[in-house]
Amino acid sequence: MAQTGTTATTPAWRKLALLAFLGTAASLGLSVGLNYLLLFSDGLTPFWRSMITAALLPVIIGLPLFVLVGWQQMQIHRYRQELNKSGTYDRLTGCLNGPVFASMIERRTARRPGPGPRTGAFLIIHPEHLRSINTRFGLEWGDEALRLIVSTIQSSVREEDLVGRIGASMFGVFLSGATEAEAEEIGERIRTRVAQVYFAPKGTEAVLTIKVGGVMFENEVEFGDMFRSAEQRLSEAQDGAGFELTHLNS
Repeated sequence: MAQTGTTATTPAWRKLALLAFLGTAASLGLSVGLNYLLLFSDGLTPFWRSMITAALLPVIIGLPLFVLVGWQQMQIHRYRQELNKSGTYDRLTGCLNGPVFASMIERRTARRPGPGPRTGAFLIIHPEHLRSINTRFGLEWGDEALRLIVSTIQSSVREEDLVGRIGASMFGVFLSGATEAEAEEIGERIRTRVAQVYFAPKGTEAVLTIKVGGVMFENEVEFGDMFRSAEQRLSEAQDGAGFELTHLNS
């Protein structure tokens, strides 16, 4: 394995060495050529010849070099941003991925000094009939349904709330500091708006429906406890008309 890695990096070092050699040779040739031409210019004194050489060479050589270095730095920065985004967000839907979502909830619900909400709600949202959509119209339309649902969820919650993908077709919403009335309002708003989304795979209009299960929490709580309790409420919700909410610490 080590030999394979060494062999793979050898061409890169050869290219780097060749580039360095060619760049140095080109710079040297340009410098010698410029000085040679200026040497036969009778209208210039030695002082002005040296000044022209000192001014032109950095521009001719340095400008393309620094442009290239700056471009490479921009590309590296863009790649890093894409890497960070891919490690934080779900590629299909754009919401937080499962591990990041759970980690952020753990940090927000952990016992800590100072002010801040210690209560809130956690909702689980599961699309109905997704398997039927995949079977009838294809997986790409199932993916489109998920994207539409997540977009609707994100537009229905508050700015400080978290939305994450916690399964192949399951999403979580963390409502920090929400009261029971606010959680019920947000849950029903999501369910109603999803049903109103226009979705017409292959020209056939279909209604998107979801089930919502939720749990109210108080003080410090583990993500796993919230998830299990909300998932149980989700299973109790009736198809097409369900939103079940319970208290974790009651």
